[in-house]
Amino acid sequence: MSAVGLWPEGCFKGRRVLVVGGTSGIGAGIARGFMTEGAHVIVTGATAREAEAARSTLDGAEIFALDVRDAETVQRAIERLETLDHLVYAAGIIRRGEEHDPQVFDMVVDINLHGAMRAAAAARPILTRGAGTILNVASMLSFFGGALVPGYSASKGGIAQLTKSLALAYAADGLRVNAVAPGWIATPLTQALREDPARSEAILSRTALRRWGEPQDIAGAAVFLASPLAAFITGVVLPVDGGYLVG
Repeated sequence: MSAVGLWPEGCFKGRRVLVVGGTSGIGAGIARGFMTEGAHVIVTGATAREAEAARSTLDGAEIFALDVRDAETVQRAIERLETLDHLVYAAGIIRRGEEHDPQVFDMVVDINLHGAMRAAAAARPILTRGAGTILNVASMLSFFGGALVPGYSASKGGIAQLTKSLALAYAADGLRVNAVAPGWIATPLTQALREDPARSEAILSRTALRRWGEPQDIAGAAVFLASPLAAFITGVVLPVDGGYLVG
């Protein structure tokens, strides 16, 4: 046990964690969190270029490209792992102002939501062997609408409901399924908002802690939900938002 008598030291040592969409932003922050705890971390990016670029910032992780839109590719990639203890689905895109185009809407939902289901279904048998966990990355837009991002909002609302549904469906296999719902986090996806003084101030004025979150803020919640300390927690969509929801 740790010095505070709660955290089970070494509980992730030797554990295998797959972070789908973990080459940058929140996904990369989560990957680093598990690596810090001694886990063997496997990370995927959308393209070979993304995977290669991440090697310098995720030293020690196993990294490869994965197209989450292709169910057969996802299935084969996860089966090749042979053993897996924790799955994190952090892959996601946003196309502000373009998502009212039905084709763009479909693309966003396919990657953000359908990809999560493809990964969970493919990983279920291998995770069951070790009573593993699944963690999805939801959003503040799981709770709110977004006028410029109907596809992103719909996909993240779907992630929340998918998480609850899979928690019920997979419980008999000994699997726990949860989600984190990040608030406004400093990543490439929010760069345009952070660089707009008016929009940034609107966000910060509602955020109780008065700052943008960092990927490591999400990593702490992710590692907790995968840990033995959360052994009786499943079906939760946990806001990690600096108090934005209560503002």
